Amino acid sequence: VQLQASGGGLVQAGDSLRLSCAASGRPFGTYGLGWFRQAPGKEREFVSAITWSGGRTYYTDSVKGRFAISRDNERKMLYLQMSSLKPEDTAVYFCAATLKVISKVKDEYSIWGLGTQVTVSS
Repeated sequence: VQLQASGGGLVQAGDSLRLSCAASGRPFGTYGLGWFRQAPGKEREFVSAITWSGGRTYYTDSVKGRFAISRDNERKMLYLQMSSLKPEDTAVYFCAATLKVISKVKDEYSIWGLGTQVTVSS
């Protein structure tokens, strides 16, 4: 499967943004999916993950209650709805796929899309 993230942009603190990740290739529904982000000078970090069925989700503490991950297996799409954005959310956001049911661990993701830049101004 190949992934391509989109939907990033420049927004103000408190705004909302929805990231999308389009998949192509082999059966999409067999993969656990996740969102990671990387700010300048920092390590790529876990943001959110979802099982193939969408029945279970994980979030890093800093985005709980503000971000919502979802997927549409029929359309082969992954989404990240981001609300109440903060300047510290500024980063390049990546979608990724894992053969694990669900994972927070970057190294367990074997397929990565190109990132999309999210910039939140104060």
